Amino acid sequence: MPENPTEDWPGLRDIRVLDMSRLLPGGFATVLMADLGADVIKIESPGGGDYGRLVDPDAFAALNRNKRSVVLDLRDAAARATLLRLVGCSDAVVESYRPGVMEGMGLGYEQLRAANPRVVLCSISGFGQTGPYASRPGHDLNFLALSGFFAVPHRTDGAVDRVGVRVADLAGAMYAAYTTAVAVAAARATGQGQHLDVSLHEAAAAWCGPLALPLLERADPVDSPLVTGDNDVFTLADGRRIAFATFEDKFWLTFRRAFADEFPALTDDAYDRRADRTRAKREVRALLTDVFAQRDLAWWTASLSALDLPWAPVYESADELLDDAHVQDRQLVGTLPASATDRPRRQVRFPVLFGAGLDSLRGAAPGHGEHTDEVLAELGG
Repeated sequence: MPENPTEDWPGLRDIRVLDMSRLLPGGFATVLMADLGADVIKIESPGGGDYGRLVDPDAFAALNRNKRSVVLDLRDAAARATLLRLVGCSDAVVESYRPGVMEGMGLGYEQLRAANPRVVLCSISGFGQTGPYASRPGHDLNFLALSGFFAVPHRTDGAVDRVGVRVADLAGAMYAAYTTAVAVAAARATGQGQHLDVSLHEAAAAWCGPLALPLLERADPVDSPLVTGDNDVFTLADGRRIAFATFEDKFWLTFRRAFADEFPALTDDAYDRRADRTRAKREVRALLTDVFAQRDLAWWTASLSALDLPWAPVYESADELLDDAHVQDRQLVGTLPASATDRPRRQVRFPVLFGAGLDSLRGAAPGHGEHTDEVLAELGG
């Protein structure tokens, strides 16, 4: 395999994207495209540039690898003219300002289209470009709160916990990357670009919808057949946790029969059928809670590893993820090379293995304005 296999297959290599976004959603959308070979030029303001550089350098490095950085002071008319020249030789612009800000700078979709009829403008915002919430500020937790995320229970007590991962931001970013690539392909076929209105709130709702909307027909959301007592996280004797999911009957039977001698409560065959376990979901959860609490993680790991069961220890530190044999075998985590302005950093590679090869950890995040002269030289000035 060549040293940089990304150079030997097209991917998105002939697509240029101007990244005018900041922080997580726009950064993740454009790094997905950059990983796949797109020339992503990060447009940053003078001074500190993207606020993410100061907030979390590690996250910034992960969200901006394989990109170039250009500093333009868009308060200046000459800089705006330069940006429009860049638009003229680009396929897409990704921005994450509040609705109306781009227009206020004289850089709205109509102005961009005048510079390049084929350009795709992808606007990522909390609630979309229109509607009563359009001008609201917000962050991931706000979007999740209004998306139906907390309407989908996963435990028999009906509680829905917030996860640490920014679900709405990442869902919206993935829709932004996907639709931008599709819209660029359409623009090349038709000669006409378009404005994409990506709402983080709506992206989260799209993920929640298939599970949330069917609950309209149930008086108690916990009555959903997807809420079961044998599909949960359980605390062990040493305080560690285990994820256990015997949704199918064959797995329940394997588990029950393997441990019935050790735990007499498992000799009862009353829950051997899925329908019976679902009907008695609270009792099943209580049973498993008691069983798992009687032994520590080492005991359960040794006992369960020999069985064909859907279980896993809950990793609660990055070290555990890095030490995992499967993660290591798949080379899921690699090292982003050092740059003139930053040290090497461990990062998760692009999570798809291409038969043609892909090196997604090939280039460090750019220094602030590192490529300004280079990119402007490509414009001829």
